[in-house]
Amino acid sequence: MNDLLQAVTHHGYLLVFLIVFAESCGLPAPAALALVAAGAAADAHLLYGPATLLSAAAGIMLGDVLLFLLGRYTGWALLGFLCSVSLNPETCILRSAEFFYKRGRATLLFIKFIPGVSTMAAPLAGSMKMKLAQFLELDFAGAVFYISAYWFAGYLFRGVVAKLAPGFQTATRTAAVLLLIAILALVIYRAAQFFRYRSSGLAPRVAVAQVMLRLASEGNGDVIIADVRSHGYYDPGTKRIAGSIRIEPNKLREELHLLPRDKDIYLYCT
Repeated sequence: MNDLLQAVTHHGYLLVFLIVFAESCGLPAPAALALVAAGAAADAHLLYGPATLLSAAAGIMLGDVLLFLLGRYTGWALLGFLCSVSLNPETCILRSAEFFYKRGRATLLFIKFIPGVSTMAAPLAGSMKMKLAQFLELDFAGAVFYISAYWFAGYLFRGVVAKLAPGFQTATRTAAVLLLIAILALVIYRAAQFFRYRSSGLAPRVAVAQVMLRLASEGNGDVIIADVRSHGYYDPGTKRIAGSIRIEPNKLREELHLLPRDKDIYLYCT
């Protein structure tokens, strides 16, 4: 914390902008600490307060608009990339989308305080075809809320921040060692889960060519192709596989009772 406070003091507004921008783009950057340090530096008259706030707001908005536009023009491909570290990218996307759908677009006002989901909010809004003006309005309000919370904490409690800085720096070294151990354990755990997941056959996949051969040889009598897309299905001009049926994923329990038990069912999603 002491190092970060000194860096913010010496390099000023550009460093605040870059750190906040990096976190907004999904990178593991300490934006909250940078904002606290900026507030403390402003209270010590080392930095001009309004300029630090504008730098932070510009960093957040630039990162969010970038992800919003990428989400608009790449669809769920970007969301899949952001979730690529997950064992099951589809589950990662579904959980993020479910959080966004249930709580509505107003989640942009507070979602920056929620790690993980905050990065998904902007591309989700873009892929859902939210109007840019509406996104900018809600996202800016959320950015102001997020920045103000941490900046004013540093501004109001600069003395506490200064006293905690040395101890925080020592604790940071210990935390770094523990973090490395935790990351190593996580990698081993994820690797074990990955191979278990791959070998369990819990969610088997089939190539498109295999389904085509099956349909060509047997027709549609013993095969059902089901469209389970939860996103984009109802958009104008959306196409689906000929002969497929619709299964609403939000009513999956009810839909399953309507499916025959004597046919092979192939599902496809976004």
